[in-house]
Amino acid sequence: MIFARIADDKKAEEIVILEVKDVTFIADFFVICSGLNSRQLQGIADEVELRMKEYGIYRSGIEGYAEAKWILIDYGDVVLHLFCQEMRHFYDLELLWGDAPKIPWKTPL
Repeated sequence: MIFARIADDKKAEEIVILEVKDVTFIADFFVICSGLNSRQLQGIADEVELRMKEYGIYRSGIEGYAEAKWILIDYGDVVLHLFCQEMRHFYDLELLWGDAPKIPWKTPL
């Protein structure tokens, strides 16, 4: 999935894609990843927005950018969650949405 690849290109960590369409009406997929600091998280968010605009895809909302501890970017069918480590462990979305299947996104070498 393009969102995960962009985040990976910006050195995001622990990237997970959850297919949530059968457990919530909010979105079809959550892309969850971590960054080392607020600047990296903002950089990932900026790069995602820039690259998606190249495809003619625009976000419908963004939350948490200024503080950059948990940035949520809503692309309709896909919601991107960018976390600092502390917030990621605190909210533990993978456990909260544990019924959702994880989608592999990296091609094996």
